[in-house]
Amino acid sequence: MKNSEIQSILEQVKTIALVGASDKPARDSYIVMAYLLAQGYQVIPVSPKLAGQTLLGQQVYASLKEIPVPIDMVDVFRNSEAAYGVAEEAIVIKAKVLWLQIGVINHQAEQLALEAGLKVIMDLCPKLEIKRLGMEKPV
Repeated sequence: MKNSEIQSILEQVKTIALVGASDKPARDSYIVMAYLLAQGYQVIPVSPKLAGQTLLGQQVYASLKEIPVPIDMVDVFRNSEAAYGVAEEAIVIKAKVLWLQIGVINHQAEQLALEAGLKVIMDLCPKLEIKRLGMEKPV
């Protein structure tokens, strides 16, 4: 995917569901969630283990379908095998973008999401892309 496409997605997205959220500050999912919140995105954590709690001030949901607001992008911090199921859920909730984090590579999930009309970014991190593309807002 071209830089301009990634930048366009990051500019258009407002609400992100972060699947695989962790309450451990050393975890990448926690660090990226905190960063995306600081950059002005609405980030909704998804974790069956933490459902009902709050994480970084945000209500945690057990699954994508429980989130009561429309989701622009689903950011996946799960293993590659789990990505297909997340892609299926992302389609059901009519997300616009499926973003698979660094190391999360599932071509079947990518194909499924593309065929359903979602944009797919795989094996990249939005935090790193925002910095690389010079889009970072001062906090």
